[in-house]
Amino acid sequence: MSRTPHRNGRGLFLGAVLGAVVGYFTGRALGNPAWGIILGTLAGAAILYRVNPGSRGRR
Repeated sequence: MSRTPHRNGRGLFLGAVLGAVVGYFTGRALGNPAWGIILGTLAGAAILYRVNPGSRGRR
């Protein structure tokens, strides 16, 4: 039985949303919220893409 890597679409989506929110406020403080949103989305999605929330069918 082979192991599957710890990657998931839910983590990717959640990371993109949280990264965009944090990036907006960070970018606004630094002067350009648009760049903050873009960079925050990329960073958040990359980090949370590796998080494994577990199987939906696990009991």
